[in-house]
Amino acid sequence: MHFEIGCRDTAQAAQFYSSLFGWSTTQMGPAAMINTGASEGIQGHFTALGHEPFRYTMFYVNVDDIDAYVAKCEALGGKIVVPRQDIPGYGSFAWLSDPDGNTVGLWKPA
Repeated sequence: MHFEIGCRDTAQAAQFYSSLFGWSTTQMGPAAMINTGASEGIQGHFTALGHEPFRYTMFYVNVDDIDAYVAKCEALGGKIVVPRQDIPGYGSFAWLSDPDGNTVGLWKPA
């Protein structure tokens, strides 16, 4: 499948996530299609509906260093919803919030 991130401004959302994860986007009508650059997993898009809900999503992004992405998120204007939590034997996760208030999960397998 894919994921969808609701926002008020697709260009602003695309800039935030491109800076955070290195994703590229292509505008297609009211949506900005996302290319994560990954050879596996799912792709997605940003959508500005022009009405509520502006904020909706939930997905996890595999990262190699949760603390580094948490710091990068804050530097880009995002907020930390749940700081890094370690799950012994499985991995670690954190939840962040982008400038539009969408919650995104970070995951690093053990």
